[in-house]
Amino acid sequence: MRLELDKLRLHFGNLFEAALLQEITQVGNYMEVPEGYALMRPGGYIRSVPIILSGLVKISRSDADGKEALLYYLGGLDSCAMSLTCCLSKQQSEITAITEEKTKLILIPVEKVGDWMSQFPTWKQFVFATYQKRFEDLLGAIDQIAFRKLDERLLNLLKIKSKQCNCTIFYVTHEELANELATSREVISRLLKQLEKMGEVKLSRNKIELVGKHKS
Repeated sequence: MRLELDKLRLHFGNLFEAALLQEITQVGNYMEVPEGYALMRPGGYIRSVPIILSGLVKISRSDADGKEALLYYLGGLDSCAMSLTCCLSKQQSEITAITEEKTKLILIPVEKVGDWMSQFPTWKQFVFATYQKRFEDLLGAIDQIAFRKLDERLLNLLKIKSKQCNCTIFYVTHEELANELATSREVISRLLKQLEKMGEVKLSRNKIELVGKHKS
């Protein structure tokens, strides 16, 4: 779908210079995709880099057995550092990117990502800021794995989901949470019951409510 300059200004007017916005209208591809849409899969070559306008995208990595580990989430005006790296080095994707809700985004062709680094100072700043944000996200993920017990990691994941959706109720299965934390459904079910007894959450079928001091 062709992009309109006025609409781009609403999203990026304070982020990108006018000449770059004009370029985006010429080469960018606007998309609206439903929840559960796969933007990237491991092994695929990345032909475009997404910039999220609204919605939520989960970035995860799988091991040889197919177990997933959550890396980070992308929200409004975010882009994926992994896709930037892969497209600049022409490598295959090592991540999975799945929409968690209806998402609006712009796809930028890979050949423009490098060209714009030298042409537009604001694009260069955006790419570097993206790397910095994702690096901080990954450091946070490593800290969780290295220094936190699994029950603390689970509660932290629920807090992240709460912040991302600005809500305290999650329609999610224990299996999905287990995949994000690279553990088993049985372990997650047991830990959730413990958290419920501690007054941290309320549980019902495929629904978890973050309660008490953890509410947004």
